[in-house]
Amino acid sequence: MKLRHGLALALIILIWGSNLVIGKIGVTQIPPIFMMAVRFILVAVLLAPFLRPIGKPWRQIVLLSVTLGGLQFSLMFTGLRGIDAGAASIAVQLYVPFSAMLAWMAFGERLRWQQVGGMLIAFAGAYVLFGAPRIAQNSLSFLLVVAGAFMLAIATIQIKRLGRVNVFVLNAWVAVFAAPQLFALSFLLEEGQWAALSATDWRGWGALVWMAVAVTIVSHGLFYNLINTYPLAKIVPVTLLSPVLAVVLAVPVLGEPVTVHLVAGGLLTLLGVGAIHFCRAVATRPSAVGVTDG
Repeated sequence: MKLRHGLALALIILIWGSNLVIGKIGVTQIPPIFMMAVRFILVAVLLAPFLRPIGKPWRQIVLLSVTLGGLQFSLMFTGLRGIDAGAASIAVQLYVPFSAMLAWMAFGERLRWQQVGGMLIAFAGAYVLFGAPRIAQNSLSFLLVVAGAFMLAIATIQIKRLGRVNVFVLNAWVAVFAAPQLFALSFLLEEGQWAALSATDWRGWGALVWMAVAVTIVSHGLFYNLINTYPLAKIVPVTLLSPVLAVVLAVPVLGEPVTVHLVAGGLLTLLGVGAIHFCRAVATRPSAVGVTDG
């Protein structure tokens, strides 16, 4: 791998690993669904030059905006508000076994025994993680994150059905369609949004800008370039370092503890996810990249 590509991959891992850690700072200051609405407004403004006519796929992109924007981000970041960012970063990885199951159901993709075993191991890891005292006290929040991971899995299937789509065009239109949905959900389910936004300090605004610019725009663009340059089997295993980095960063940044449940559940989950990812990476190449863990 060329040095510049290696540096790009390292930056992707840093961005994805810090995503929910920085997001946690944001949702402690701003209602989470409202925060995601503002995030998508910012993304839509920054990607406005990519708002080109999209032709027939527009119906599928509208549906994708519901799954990925309106539902996945609402569930994931509402859940994040109630549990540790490190645990949430691991739980989000369940989108991998979920997407493997959905691909089998939707496209008849063959499930190898390594993938089935990986699913069982990943869900066993999530069960161990669910037993942690800090999560057991906020079980609904953990389940919301898992539900968000399931919606992310559905979104990956929708993206696959779209075929080859420019990642910036896709993210621009998803942002445009998702922002109104998120604002509507926020005003139905949350309160004190404008007061919270006006009281937000530089850390909250920094979290918003980081998620919009670094996560949605920079990391997606870099990752799309890498998977079109190298085999997925060479890229994907390295990206599994991102949830590990999230756990490591959450200790000094958020003061989160590293517990036996977190380590054991995290190792099992990532082992299972790694097995699934590797099998799928060898067998397929994605047609577009527009999603990560948030």
